[in-house]
Amino acid sequence: MKTDYQPHEGFRGLYDIYTGENSIGQHLTRRLIDVNMADAMLVVTGSDYVLFPGRGARPIVQSFRLSTRGFVELTAVSHLGPAVAWIFRLREIGYGAWREDARRLLTSIDEVRAINDASHWQTHVAVEALRGHESKIADVVDYACTITERFMRGCLSDERRMTYENLRRDYLEPVADPATPVPMNDVMVGTFGLAFLDIAHRIMGWLRSQQLDWLNLAVLFTGPSGRPSSGLTWQTNNACYMLWKASDEHLPPTNVFITPHGPAASPRDLDDPERARRAEMSFRETWMHLRGGIEMSRLMFAGFPSFSAAVDEPPVIDANTQTLRAMPRLRTPDDRFTAITRLRFVLEDPRQLLSNSVAHYVIDRLCENGYRSELVVVPGFTNVAYPVRVRA
Repeated sequence: MKTDYQPHEGFRGLYDIYTGENSIGQHLTRRLIDVNMADAMLVVTGSDYVLFPGRGARPIVQSFRLSTRGFVELTAVSHLGPAVAWIFRLREIGYGAWREDARRLLTSIDEVRAINDASHWQTHVAVEALRGHESKIADVVDYACTITERFMRGCLSDERRMTYENLRRDYLEPVADPATPVPMNDVMVGTFGLAFLDIAHRIMGWLRSQQLDWLNLAVLFTGPSGRPSSGLTWQTNNACYMLWKASDEHLPPTNVFITPHGPAASPRDLDDPERARRAEMSFRETWMHLRGGIEMSRLMFAGFPSFSAAVDEPPVIDANTQTLRAMPRLRTPDDRFTAITRLRFVLEDPRQLLSNSVAHYVIDRLCENGYRSELVVVPGFTNVAYPVRVRA
């Protein structure tokens, strides 16, 4: 087979007229940018919301993940269940240093228990959305650390206990066990819920304070978010739903584009006026390139069936449900069967963001309660009685 094929320059030139450098397509994109530069644009990265107000105004940044108070603390506790399960799996597949990982986990648990009290959550973490819950949160953290340490030490002393049946029966989902009155599954739901309550309360409040023209707002999700395969559609990225609800359901889904390989900008870039300007132009070019194709499709193929970006209703499950193709609706905060099914779903479906397990429920409850976080009943937390920690 010949390997030196190249298209004829005549055909290459015809191809590049539409798609290459200085092409018709680029001319349209750049003209659309010029026409719409006065409009606001919201860019969502893996850790920040960046609002470009338009007309060259400086961007406004609101962080929502690793750099925000309470996120690491709460999700660290949420991760205790997976950490134990992963250690089981490491041992099963012959990883020689699995005991070292288990000991590092136990050491870290001891460090957390030494600093965990209501005062730490009130004065150091100091999250507005969690105000008034600090003592109970300290109880949850202490309880999660206690049952994890006890279970892991028992496994280290007797490896015969390291079966997945035992993991579920004695740690994740024990039934009528006085030593473990709250299953670890509920702890995971509750701590994920608390972490997202803060995110949703803060970000939705910030968005609503910006007085945005939602019908004409350009929204670009850019770069990776969570796992490499997750959050690539409206249905699997809870931030899309959060924006839609913050807009009182006025934001058109067709204004939102998700580009995992899109342009990036660091907080340092956005602090510098010239680099921020270049970043904005790069974001606007990406958004307008996509939007321009959509608008031309509608003009070229009017009269043929169109694409619909409608928001689908989630399914409702019961004890007889065996499989799912979409995230099930959590009907009440005490519907733990669905809440834990959602935990499984986000881990098993690589398209999902892990926070999807609780996000939509928390967002809906915030909206129903006028954005008053203290009125939101958090699954796995609010109506669950946790043992009170032994206070120093």
